[in-house]
Amino acid sequence: MRKRTFGNSDLETSVIGYGGWPMGRGQYGPFDDDNAIKSAKISYENGITLFDTAAIYGWGYGEKLMGKAIKDFRKNIVLVTKGAREWDRNNPDRNTATIADSDPIKLANSIDESLRRLQTDYIDLFLIHWPDKTRPFSVPMEVLEKAKKDGKIRYSGVSNFSVSMMEESLQSSDIITNQIGYHIFDRRPEEEVMPYIKKKNMGIMAYGSMAHGLLTGRWNTSKTFSNDDWRQNTTNFGLHSWSKENLKSNLEVVNKIQELGNEYNKSITQLAISWVLANDTVSVALAGSTKPENSKENIGGDWDMPDELKKEIDKIVLTTGSGVGKSGMEIAT
Repeated sequence: MRKRTFGNSDLETSVIGYGGWPMGRGQYGPFDDDNAIKSAKISYENGITLFDTAAIYGWGYGEKLMGKAIKDFRKNIVLVTKGAREWDRNNPDRNTATIADSDPIKLANSIDESLRRLQTDYIDLFLIHWPDKTRPFSVPMEVLEKAKKDGKIRYSGVSNFSVSMMEESLQSSDIITNQIGYHIFDRRPEEEVMPYIKKKNMGIMAYGSMAHGLLTGRWNTSKTFSNDDWRQNTTNFGLHSWSKENLKSNLEVVNKIQELGNEYNKSITQLAISWVLANDTVSVALAGSTKPENSKENIGGDWDMPDELKKEIDKIVLTTGSGVGKSGMEIAT
């Protein structure tokens, strides 16, 4: 598998990363733990060297499961996790129970908790999961810098931060990445965030590469979600890609893209991942799955998409897609 670095840093990653959000029980619907672990191992065996998770995924469950999955090859990978997003354990509604909180004591403690859950003594890349607008961004950055000195983390980064937030953060920490949503149906970062990332010699970690399932070819117009799946509210980070009024037309878009992919012997999932990687500001495209067969399919996304194919896809999505996040539109932070 091809490799890229995070900007001009010396941290190298496979172009596809294993995304651990689906491992967070209670957030992406039901799944089998053993299959999830097998999915992660298959990803590693096929060249994936970056594994991403977060404390908030399943209220710590996702980190614990990730720790089990990677324990045999921990030293050979880039392990990424995220913090500064606290949860109210007494709130049964996981859509409303989380809040951005970069309190320095809580954040420092959460790094130690993540280390324990992941069964490791260091984290390669630690990200501030969501901006806490109630405090200066120097506060969490200083916590991360101390964690670097203590040997608990190697590199620092952010997630879901705007340009001004990154600008402030860089004054206190040499962050090397911003993990943001970026996929065929969401191009919002292209106008401001991505040029800034490139200018500052950083790299993008793109999440939602398959539009959170819309670009898998396995949905239909009667698609429903279980109560333990965040997608049931039909809103994805400010967009409405699979809302009742948009799902039918967007599935038609997916089918058209798949028809283009047939000429290259590529599935819609593989096209979705390679589309993300066509942007050279992207260091790694995250692709998560708890099913081994899906993890095998994701590997085929490591493919250099021809320019003419990307232009055809863009034309279809931008002219016929519904609720598309277009370049320059405001991003939810």
